[in-house]
Amino acid sequence: MSMLVLLCLLSLTWGQNIVQNGNMETMDHWNCWNIHCELTTDHHSGQHGIKASGRNHYYEGPSQTLSGLKANGRYKVDGWIKLLNDQSGQLGQNVELEVFVDLNSGKKAYIAAASHPLARSSDGWIHLTGDFNAPADGIKSSSVYYQGPSPGVNFVVDSVAVTPLASNTHWRAESDATIEKLRKSDINFHVSTAGGISDNQVEIDVIQTKKSFAFGTAVNCGEYLNGDQRYINFINKHFNWAVTENALKWDLMERQKGNINYDVPINAIKKLRSNGIKVRAHNIVWSVDQNVPQWVRPLRGQTLKDTVKHRIQDIVGRTKDLVEHWDVDNENLHGFWFQNTLNDRDYNLDIFRIAHQAGPNVKMFLNDYSVVASGGMTGAYRDQAIRFKNAHVGLYGVGVQCHFGDNVEPDPTLIKQHLDTIAQAGVPIWITELDLINADENKRADWYETALRAFYGHPAVEGIMFWGFWSERHWKGEQATLVSGNAFRINAAGQRFLDLTEKQWMTNENHKLSQSGKNFKVRGFHGDYMVKVKVNGKEVPSLAQSFTLGNSAHTVTLHVHN
Repeated sequence: MSMLVLLCLLSLTWGQNIVQNGNMETMDHWNCWNIHCELTTDHHSGQHGIKASGRNHYYEGPSQTLSGLKANGRYKVDGWIKLLNDQSGQLGQNVELEVFVDLNSGKKAYIAAASHPLARSSDGWIHLTGDFNAPADGIKSSSVYYQGPSPGVNFVVDSVAVTPLASNTHWRAESDATIEKLRKSDINFHVSTAGGISDNQVEIDVIQTKKSFAFGTAVNCGEYLNGDQRYINFINKHFNWAVTENALKWDLMERQKGNINYDVPINAIKKLRSNGIKVRAHNIVWSVDQNVPQWVRPLRGQTLKDTVKHRIQDIVGRTKDLVEHWDVDNENLHGFWFQNTLNDRDYNLDIFRIAHQAGPNVKMFLNDYSVVASGGMTGAYRDQAIRFKNAHVGLYGVGVQCHFGDNVEPDPTLIKQHLDTIAQAGVPIWITELDLINADENKRADWYETALRAFYGHPAVEGIMFWGFWSERHWKGEQATLVSGNAFRINAAGQRFLDLTEKQWMTNENHKLSQSGKNFKVRGFHGDYMVKVKVNGKEVPSLAQSFTLGNSAHTVTLHVHN
């Protein structure tokens, strides 16, 4: 291969930055409508950055017209920003790299390509990173620009890149290789036979009875306790994990102060556990304004802190021996009610600290959206996870919700990009609230398979939870489901899910000694196993063995006799 061809291939894979003068060593190509911009020696890289001041609107910042943005193209966005001052009375600023697209159809698209909430001047240089898909319509013009901070907040920016992301055509093979390497281990068989028994008389069945990897669903606790038996049976048969859908949310548990519905969620959790299903509890507090209980909203100061502390200690204390996980401070990239009300940006760390102390053996999680199904806040989520990890407040892992938009096909290239970014925090990732929407159940099956393969084939992912499966109990209705209607029909998407999780990703093998020999290896998915021995087609019950296969190889020794 010539060097020229190699360079062409590399540029095709990584893409050329379509931002001109992205290193901002001069003011060339950068526009500063209605604000003041100047070159400064305050920089992230190189020798200079661009300082923006004199702003009157949040959306004002250095901008550049892009040439070469292609319709339906996939792009990665990077840039750096440093706030020079804070705004009195504001906990922090949302900072953002925005892409504007003017379409031939007359429509306009504003894309939040990379966002970072609650930024302060004390944070220093902040890395904005994200990605986006350009609209499929014809593009008349486009631009990229910084926006977000309140008027009166000055900032410096540097090192901006908008680069095409080529489709990873090898994603399926890469996913399969990861599954083979990480989700399976060797089972080594050593077989001897008693005199008079020949190899061609002996068969060994290797049957996986239960999988270790978490495949779960959100559960309507009331329905699971006393509802449709088909719903209950489907959960018990096809999932090994569950998450409490709504019953543990503070505003639904305790609509009026002190009047708390413990029975439904706790009894549902006990019933799930009795059926061998592990439970994620969701959620202790929810930072988005409208999800804070009405009676809590007027509280301030120490009274609010005491109320939150009581909620945490009460619900974690009651469930700490029943659940494996808690989502602690839900959607804290998108809502900051408690932090704002207490004027304390670090109060979210206190919430985690109290939760961890109340249930030190429960794995505590962040949980958020627009971090994998889309990429605008992926970098911010990584940074938040790193902050929690470094604060030693008991963070175990991060939940990524994965609610894909209406008729949005999961993109395995971007899913991997997003998971790779979040994985840089060095904590486990759980897919916590998966759903996608396509009215065509066959296409939906293909889309769910793409998402499941991308997730299961990523080394940082420890579990995958659907946000419901039956159309009668699903917030998105029929077009997102695995099971349809009052007839409880397992639709094409449901059939695909069962094929993947119960056939393709479980081990069930038959070995004839005449073909495999007396020493052979089975590469098995992690989980519980039963080994059965047949002589002349008839099982010998005394030779049956059961074991659990984990990350290490397992050896099975058998002496076959009649």
